[in-house]
Amino acid sequence: MAGQRVEVDGGILEGVSVQPEAERPQHLSGLEMIRDLCDGQLEGAAIGSTEVTFTPEKIKGGIHTADTKTAGSVCLLMQVSMPCVLFAASPSELHLKGGTNAEMAPQIDYTVMVFKPIVEKFGFNFNCDIKMRGYYPKGGGEVIVRMSPVTQLNPINLTDRGSVTKIYGRAFVAGVLPFKVAKDMAAAAVRCIRKEIRDLYVNIQPVQEPKDQAFGNGNGIIIIAETSTGCLFAGSSLGKRGVNADKVGIDAAEMLLANLRHGGTVDEFLQDQLIIFMALANGVSRIKTGPVTLHTQTAIHFAEQLAKAKFTVKKSEDEEDSSKDTYIIECQGIGMRNPNL
Repeated sequence: MAGQRVEVDGGILEGVSVQPEAERPQHLSGLEMIRDLCDGQLEGAAIGSTEVTFTPEKIKGGIHTADTKTAGSVCLLMQVSMPCVLFAASPSELHLKGGTNAEMAPQIDYTVMVFKPIVEKFGFNFNCDIKMRGYYPKGGGEVIVRMSPVTQLNPINLTDRGSVTKIYGRAFVAGVLPFKVAKDMAAAAVRCIRKEIRDLYVNIQPVQEPKDQAFGNGNGIIIIAETSTGCLFAGSSLGKRGVNADKVGIDAAEMLLANLRHGGTVDEFLQDQLIIFMALANGVSRIKTGPVTLHTQTAIHFAEQLAKAKFTVKKSEDEEDSSKDTYIIECQGIGMRNPNL
């Protein structure tokens, strides 16, 4: 990929008009961290930029810090760095600073409770230590991610959904927000889920984040459903000024229920996060999903352009999916080998 020109521009997908997305603080911090991880050259990287030229060199491990200096998401920083450090010369320790529970991005709880156990099926492990939680608008959160490189990634096959066996979660408040808010979010979410799923105990713990582990004020909830085959689905929501606690809980519950209706093995937020790993893996990977999101279509487009992997997206032919909007995303991975190991 040396000298690869990556243009962030409109009209990426045929038949879909895509607005050029200008650089945001977390995008910029992410690019700068990748540059540092591999002693690369980065041109045109500034907030508001729509074209960036990046020339990578050898990926090295070690300790690296990325700080959005805002509530920009640490989870997005993790997403951009993980495929790189897997192919580094030595183990990496990434200090990621910004928002841990921020809008328009996975919450750190999602990353640890859903993304981590599923992505580790590609044949690697990582450790994520939440040092400090940070919320919009101040940020101030920090997580430390530690991982060792791999020789190659294994393909995955996530096509058997199984049946839901457990539903659990956490409703949190931090800073000056009263503990009652956490209890109200949890109770409203449980009531909402019970209307549709009556035979399972729903265990949502209200949590007051310790003062020394949370910066600023925030509240939110994440609810996870686990199936008999080890699939994980989530619904989550964050509190905002003027939104009552019940609504936050109900929003998360409804999101979870929607993700359980489509018959896929991953929720709408995991889909696009798995694409890069499928592209790099050695062999054929398959995942069963609900409606394919625009994020996933974009990820497939770039994985095909940059990694030269081949993807197919087909309607699921399984009988139990006939009445549902269910798809199989299949990828012939490129079998990327770590040149350093």
